[in-house]
Amino acid sequence: MKRIILFGPILFAVVLAALTLVKYEFLRGLGWHPINDPTFDWPSGLALGKYGWIMTATFIASGLLMTLFAARLFLDLEPARTSQIGCALLAFAGLALASLAFTTDPTIRTTPATWHGRLHDLSFVLLGLTLFPAMIVLGFAFRKSERWKPYALYTWLTLALAAPAFALKGAAFYVFLFAILVWNEVIALKLSK
Repeated sequence: MKRIILFGPILFAVVLAALTLVKYEFLRGLGWHPINDPTFDWPSGLALGKYGWIMTATFIASGLLMTLFAARLFLDLEPARTSQIGCALLAFAGLALASLAFTTDPTIRTTPATWHGRLHDLSFVLLGLTLFPAMIVLGFAFRKSERWKPYALYTWLTLALAAPAFALKGAAFYVFLFAILVWNEVIALKLSK
């Protein structure tokens, strides 16, 4: 389990980049633009159309790997309320990420929203409502451990960079994704030692 959690952020980043390249014209047809409107049906729109099953499977696999990551982190941290709450929130964030597998609805459509599109949107909200608090609380849990103390400030700085980028959307969303994926990988690397 120590090594497998390293693959979650890498898997997500590689699939996201590869599918974006392969489905570039499809995404443009949905209204997405990599600079002017990068969050318009992206990355969730990658689960639509040809090869969409790959993004759906990636949401599930990455979410489950994040949940395993949270469980492994819990075992490594000092037993305390902060580590329990932080890891529980991180596990819920992983489940929310996996739930993004409910296929999104295209933003531009002539039909009403579907049940799976609404669940997808709810999962995205839940991801933000669990991941960001998890990072705040984990920062405090890290401070209580000599092994993890240097990662407290790093976690909070990552959150300070990622949270506004999450809210701003636009090109800032790339900053959010990059910061969160790097944070996950850095913490997973520390866990694997």
